[in-house]
Amino acid sequence: MHKPLLLSLCLFGTVATYASGAYQPMPGDTLVKKSAHIDPKSGFKDLFEKTKVNGIDARKLNAQAISYVADYMQRLGPGLQRMKSWAKPQFDMMDGVLKQHGLPVELKYLAVIESRLQPFAVSWAGAVGPWQFMEGTGRMMGLRIGPTIDERTDFFKSTHAAARYLNQLYRQYGDWLLVIAAYNCGPGGVHSAIRRSGSRNFWNLQYHLPEESRLHVKKFIATHYIMEGDGGETTLTSTEVANRGMQQAAEADADTEVIPITGKYHSAAIRQHVALDKVRFDKLNPNFDKALAHNGNYDLRLPKEKALLFQEKKQEILEQSIQLMLGMD
Repeated sequence: MHKPLLLSLCLFGTVATYASGAYQPMPGDTLVKKSAHIDPKSGFKDLFEKTKVNGIDARKLNAQAISYVADYMQRLGPGLQRMKSWAKPQFDMMDGVLKQHGLPVELKYLAVIESRLQPFAVSWAGAVGPWQFMEGTGRMMGLRIGPTIDERTDFFKSTHAAARYLNQLYRQYGDWLLVIAAYNCGPGGVHSAIRRSGSRNFWNLQYHLPEESRLHVKKFIATHYIMEGDGGETTLTSTEVANRGMQQAAEADADTEVIPITGKYHSAAIRQHVALDKVRFDKLNPNFDKALAHNGNYDLRLPKEKALLFQEKKQEILEQSIQLMLGMD
């Protein structure tokens, strides 16, 4: 495998990738100039600063990416918004495959910047398919490639192969931005950048990567931001992910009350009486029914206003819970 050059004239072009060949080059780091209105601080705080840049709410967006995302949105945003509609079947399929492999579903946007989701996309270097696999990488990831068959063009099978490769890269780096960079220039390029920079933070080592690789990462962030409205796990460094988790936990603790309970309570009865949806309840109280049945006690977590309702209706909730359990026997 080798680092391919770029093909041009594709609407959502990408830079050359280690797994792939490539499409249209993007303008260089002139897109990444710092906005005069943004204090280019580093670290976690920037990701949660509310800042308007060219109409973009820059929460969760690293300051070093804001200018690039603003330009990218202006040029390619309308086409990406249309893609959300016409590519829904592809996105739904990729979501299922990525979930099966335990991966964030937002990684599907890597295929967007790789090939514009074109199954028969081919680079001059020989990369093929929606995930733009070079032949060697495709074979290593279990795809059949020969004169009469090329599974790189099979959306379903190539997505499974991409998921295996992304998992392999994540085991090496534990950081999604570095994974995206390695998908572009190969693990060797990322290892070299880490060694030369003395850092495993993409924003610190980016200028030790090939230009197309650092822009590949920013292009992924921009596409994610356009499609999802903000950033997420795959657009943060591993340190930022950890910090965000701690902040969210602290915010959750500040907004919730813990109620130690014993007895035969059922989650459905609690949710009904306090008017709390299942997703929120399960997030606050994972495996509630099984854990309470097994241990006989549980530290129930509810939003403060719901905790008051629970205390007021505790007996009714217990009685309905018992009826629900009897009905299940």
